[in-house]
Amino acid sequence: TVLEQLDWLTDRELIYWGDIDTHGFAILDRLRRSFPHAESMLMDRDTLLAHESQWVKEASPHVAHLDLLRPAEAELYRDLVEDALGPSVRLEQERISYSAIEHAILRMTQSPH
Repeated sequence: TVLEQLDWLTDRELIYWGDIDTHGFAILDRLRRSFPHAESMLMDRDTLLAHESQWVKEASPHVAHLDLLRPAEAELYRDLVEDALGPSVRLEQERISYSAIEHAILRMTQSPH
């Protein structure tokens, strides 16, 4: 809610990187309520599946309708809510490999804005 007051962020590129779990997607959805142009980084199915050995369990999943997620994000969120990949799957951002982080940042800095 503090970010909502920072209207200068409207003209900035915003990239959100959170845990791949139901709460991470809820935060992304909430961020997009104020800043619809916000993009996510490393919150996708490929990242999740590439780090399966790093999964932990989400203690209390967040279940709600998140209407501001992009289609691929919404699909992954639904799979997390429905336990399609396993019970209460969670990938904390600090468990993602440095090489995946480096590649994601490189892709973002090289793509046209």
